[in-house]
Amino acid sequence: KMSKTKGNVIDPLSLIEDYGADALRYTVTAQSGTGRNVKLGPSLVEANRSFVTKLWNAARFCEMNACWHDPAFDPSRARLPLSRWILDAANRTIEEATEALEAWRLADYALACYRFTWGDFCDWFLELAKPGLAGDDADAAELRAVAAHVLGTILRLLHPVIPFVTEALWDHFGFGEPGSLIRTAWPEPVAVEHPEAARGEVRWVIRLIPELRAVRSEMNVPAGTRIQLLLRDAAPESLARAERWADSVMRLARVATIAPLEGEMPKGAAQAILDEATLVMPLADVIDLAGERTRLETTRKRTAAEAEKIAKKLANQDFVSRAPEDIVDENRDRLDANRDELARLDAALARIA
Repeated sequence: KMSKTKGNVIDPLSLIEDYGADALRYTVTAQSGTGRNVKLGPSLVEANRSFVTKLWNAARFCEMNACWHDPAFDPSRARLPLSRWILDAANRTIEEATEALEAWRLADYALACYRFTWGDFCDWFLELAKPGLAGDDADAAELRAVAAHVLGTILRLLHPVIPFVTEALWDHFGFGEPGSLIRTAWPEPVAVEHPEAARGEVRWVIRLIPELRAVRSEMNVPAGTRIQLLLRDAAPESLARAERWADSVMRLARVATIAPLEGEMPKGAAQAILDEATLVMPLADVIDLAGERTRLETTRKRTAAEAEKIAKKLANQDFVSRAPEDIVDENRDRLDANRDELARLDAALARIA
């Protein structure tokens, strides 16, 4: 709550001047859930300005790769798994956002748009599409048309809450007459051929790349070092997927080669599980595995001691009843963070063969 007496009133015009009207409008909408005590302030609006900037940069990337609106494009004729996956994801987002708006759950609507725009479209579709967009064949043409189509869907979805940037991009890309976005029909799901197959294909890649990145991070593999990836006990479908997506996996996870494991498990390898396959990454020639295990064990011991200390404090009823609420909440958050760190360290230790 804001109070002139307490002097904690926020001037919206100052926030607009610093971060833009779209960022403030999105922030208020995203924080409007029922029963929520919103700590509205410059830092929150600044964080959501990053979302608006992300949308703008994604549109610039589309422009740089000649992803222009094509009125003749028929989404139902998309062939590539990546194309069908993002179109299917857009369909599900349209349904989720529409349902939330009709029920006046504005925060849920804003979150659905955020997840799809930042996660599915920017972080994954555009990144996975980069090799294809570099070509000049039919696949590249389809990816460009799909990127422009989905960008137009995003602009329509976000227009109620981010009106100024979406209108500017709508006009720039020629989706309609200048100033026409506010009068444009709300997006509706489009027909997608075999969406389940496309969903399974791309989700496999989206799970593989973060798994490899996690191993690199946990094992302190130097950022510029490319590692080898071996697939053990992988089904033919997984091996085929690895071959089809090799370029993207090698680029996004800093992998040098991808191949099935033949023979015995190499010594000094980190491991991870993806469905039926074991991801094997030989690291003996990349890092000091013995030293890395010692480091992880030392860090785990220190983290476990800290978690135990906080847990004992929270188990003390005198502390919980007498300490200020924010102090108790801070300790609970620290305990959760330490437990999450312990789980991460245990996973890292288990990866070292």
